[in-house]
Amino acid sequence: MPVAPLSPKEIEDRLAELPGWSVDGDRLTRSFRLGSHFAATAMVVHVAQVQEELNHHSDLTLGYNTLSLSVNTHSAGGVVTEKDFELAHRVQDLAPGHGAS
Repeated sequence: MPVAPLSPKEIEDRLAELPGWSVDGDRLTRSFRLGSHFAATAMVVHVAQVQEELNHHSDLTLGYNTLSLSVNTHSAGGVVTEKDFELAHRVQDLAPGHGAS
């Protein structure tokens, strides 16, 4: 079953539930600051595990003590869908365990 793009209003409503997340063009994005490079790297591994579980993958950028995510749904034409928000919620839930802010 194809995944449908979300309307601007649906995206706005869902963003209200995810502090720190935003839409940049056609992608859902968030950057996290962590206590160290090791902590940021550990979070990358945890996010990768979640992405495998969901079979939905974001672009991850690892910095010294930062992790940035950028995601959209390729199978829907590179737009933001419910799948992107499902991944964002899962990442948001695991972030505190890594000390991410």
